[in-house]
Amino acid sequence: MQLITEDPIDLIKMLSEAHDPKAGAVVLFSGEVRNHSHKRDVEYLFYECYIPMAEKSIREIIESSYTRFKLHKALCCHRIGKVGISESAVVVITASSHREEAYAANRYIIDRVKHEAPIWKQEFFSDGTYEWGHNCSCFEHQHNH
Repeated sequence: MQLITEDPIDLIKMLSEAHDPKAGAVVLFSGEVRNHSHKRDVEYLFYECYIPMAEKSIREIIESSYTRFKLHKALCCHRIGKVGISESAVVVITASSHREEAYAANRYIIDRVKHEAPIWKQEFFSDGTYEWGHNCSCFEHQHNH
């Protein structure tokens, strides 16, 4: 299973990999690109990362979720490059015997990936400007492109 991809995330394929005969609950979260941010029209997002470091970070987060929760499966895939409106930028799927664990683990994984994985987001607006996303550890910039 890919952790980082430049291709559109195949939700059906990921979901098929998440099934487990011991699981009574499978939770799928898809973080999708919306058409607005900060009262401005968004054209698309662009994600950058150093792939080996981002994969290591996501792998460690997934491994820690197995320790913390009673999971049968945990999957996460993040897009890089240009991601269009309504496309999945990041997908997390968790499977466990009961829904409480599946929901809690899914939230735990996406929250940690969003705040800890070294993946940087740029929002490109319809007025020709762009801005670094608020979840990265870089300074906010606004430029013309």
